Amino acid sequence: MRPENEPDLMRLYLRHCAIGFVLSAVFVALILWRDVAGLGSLIAGSDIGVLAVFLLWFFHGTIFGSVQFAIVVMAQAKDDDDDDDDFRGPLIPVHAHAQRQSDRT
Repeated sequence: MRPENEPDLMRLYLRHCAIGFVLSAVFVALILWRDVAGLGSLIAGSDIGVLAVFLLWFFHGTIFGSVQFAIVVMAQAKDDDDDDDDFRGPLIPVHAHAQRQSDRT
């Protein structure tokens, strides 16, 4: 990678990590609001509920941000598929005879 592209790549990474953390906040809010698997009531009744919410948000944010960045990077790939089927020539069907296992002995 050339050094002049690095600031653009870092900006791209930070932008999509921020998008991932926003999506994570929405996701965690929906989990707590809908009380999925009883997490909302469990966290509300716990004395370390704030830590649990932070950890849910943080770890989901790292996952969602990584996925956002990976999608963008893979979408930027150039199509270098230059192999054509013309160089192989025409395909000719071949008849193959199969034997059962009991026929071999």
